[in-house]
Amino acid sequence: DVSPEEGAPEEETPEVTGEGETILLSTTTSTYDSGLLDYLIPVFKEQTGIAVEILSQGTGQALETGKRGDADVLLVHDRASELQLVEEGYFVDRHDVMYNDFVLVGSPDDPAGIKGVESVVEALAKLAAGGHTFVSRGDDSGTNRMELRLWGEASVDPAGSEWYMAIGQGMGATLTVANENLAYTLTDRATYLSMKDELDLEIVLEGDPALFNQYGVMAVNPEKHPHVKYEEALQFIEFLISEEGQSLISSFQIGGETLFFPGLGI
Repeated sequence: DVSPEEGAPEEETPEVTGEGETILLSTTTSTYDSGLLDYLIPVFKEQTGIAVEILSQGTGQALETGKRGDADVLLVHDRASELQLVEEGYFVDRHDVMYNDFVLVGSPDDPAGIKGVESVVEALAKLAAGGHTFVSRGDDSGTNRMELRLWGEASVDPAGSEWYMAIGQGMGATLTVANENLAYTLTDRATYLSMKDELDLEIVLEGDPALFNQYGVMAVNPEKHPHVKYEEALQFIEFLISEEGQSLISSFQIGGETLFFPGLGI
C-alpha cells in the first residue's frame, strides 16, 4: 500500500471527478451487438462513478450525431472520415483504440464458389456476375461504407440490381436477413461470432488485408458544443486506451475467439 505522504489520494482524484454524471456514447452497432460494451462499461462506472448511456447506430449516423453535439464521445470505425472530422474541428482527443476485420459470409453451399478466392474485390465481382443474392446494411455505417468502397474497386454498381438487397438495418438484422435468404453479406467478425450459433451462414472469405477494420474513440469538441461533458468523455477515452482498458478489450471472447484486438492495427 502507498502511504498518504506519497500522494496516493491526489493520484486518485481525477478518477472520481465525474461521480454521478452520465455521458452519451454514440457508437457503431458492432461494439454494442457483440456485447463488448456490456463488458467494459460496468468496470468504467465502478472506477469513476460515471454512467454511460449508449446510442447504437451506424458510423455515418454516429458521426452526424457527434457533429451536432448530440453525444459526448464516439466509438466508430471509419478512420479516414474520423481523421477528416478531427481536422475540421468537430472532434478532439482521437485515438486508435482497437481493431478486427470484416469477413464475407454466405450459405454453406456457397453457390457463387467464393471459397478459395483470396481477394474480396474478385469475390464481389463474381457475386455480381452470377447474380447471387447479397444483403447490404444500406445504412451508411462503417461496414456499409467499406462494402461500397469494395464494390467500387470491383467496378460494380449494385444499386437497383435484383440480387442486391439494401435493407437500411444494423449488422445483427442484416445477418438475420442474409440467413433467411441464404444470401451473402459483409460483416464485421465480432458481430458474426456473437451470432454464429443462431446462423446457418459460414465465413466464405477472410484474411484479405482490404478487410482490415480499425476502430477509433474521440470526444466531441467542447469549443463547438460547450454543453458536452468533455471532462467525463475524456475519462472514458483514457479508460479505453489505458493498460487496463486495452487488456479488457483483448480478453473479451465469445466461444474462445477474440473479437477485438487492442490498439492500432496495420
